[in-house]
Amino acid sequence: MAGVTDQPFRSFMREMGCGVMTSELVSARALQENNKRSLQLMEFEKSHSPYGIQIFGEDPYIIGEGAKRAEEFGADFIDLNLGCPVNKIIKKGAGSALLKDLNKLAKVLNILKNSVQIPVSLKVRTGWDEKNLNADQVAHIAYEEGFEWMSIHGRTRAQAYSGKADWNYIKQIQSQTDLDVVGNGDLISGQQAYSALKFSECFAVMIGRGCLNDPWIFLSARERLEKESVKSNLKSNKAIRELKEQKENLQTRETQNRDYSLALFRLKNHLENFYDERLFMLQFKKFSAWFSSGFPNSTEFRKSLFQEKNKQSLIEKTEEYFNQSQSFKKPEPVYEPFLMQGHG
Repeated sequence: MAGVTDQPFRSFMREMGCGVMTSELVSARALQENNKRSLQLMEFEKSHSPYGIQIFGEDPYIIGEGAKRAEEFGADFIDLNLGCPVNKIIKKGAGSALLKDLNKLAKVLNILKNSVQIPVSLKVRTGWDEKNLNADQVAHIAYEEGFEWMSIHGRTRAQAYSGKADWNYIKQIQSQTDLDVVGNGDLISGQQAYSALKFSECFAVMIGRGCLNDPWIFLSARERLEKESVKSNLKSNKAIRELKEQKENLQTRETQNRDYSLALFRLKNHLENFYDERLFMLQFKKFSAWFSSGFPNSTEFRKSLFQEKNKQSLIEKTEEYFNQSQSFKKPEPVYEPFLMQGHG
């Protein structure tokens, strides 16, 4: 998610129980040109592994060169973004625009696959619009080109983030392709993530904006998966044992009580170690605002946040707000309008 899944946030999410992670959107052309900002977007820690670098572009050969640079940087896999609906990406012929030309897309996937030695995947939308749903065709092409898996966001490009994700179509594609499918869209609680995984029979599900309001969402989903797996007599399964160990390691006060003040403090430390004061304040304000959704007086709190100019005052104001809100039981998560804005 552009502007969200930077190195500090990924470190925080790893502590909060997430699985495979990818970088923010990185321009393949910028990588080819060794753009300093793009190199910073890719930065990661060893604890992030398995970690993929997500690239976008419109020229097949530049995409291939960008993928090589990402591989050299240390990525565990390359993820090609065909899902971004943002106009500035679309106008260049990148992101979701590639869904309109499957012949060109096949060439892109072929060159990308043959440019690197590590696994390759792609993220798509269901199609350009309702009249042109073609994620099933994309899955066939990707499988033929040797891609490892494909993530599907259950909306068309025309929908952007409006309406609801079409999990029926995602399930249909999973049942028709030999490619592993990862489902994505509208997963804002651990229960929803588990239910979507069970319903779609996908290889996995991807959580995006849901973690912006509930940083415990990955742990909640893992706990439900563990419970159901134990019921299915999978107690000896290595993956399940690892999930249980990770859950036990996360039995801290903020995990048990969903203490947003302590969770934000952990994120603050990661942000401070990575950014200068200006960028720290920008990111800290954003995450504090997202976390506040569902708490009392959150609209007023967010307004006051973005008016704050002093770092220490910002931190104190945030701590005070979440400490006061700690006794309030947050309702079931819902997408507020400001959470529905696109993040790539």
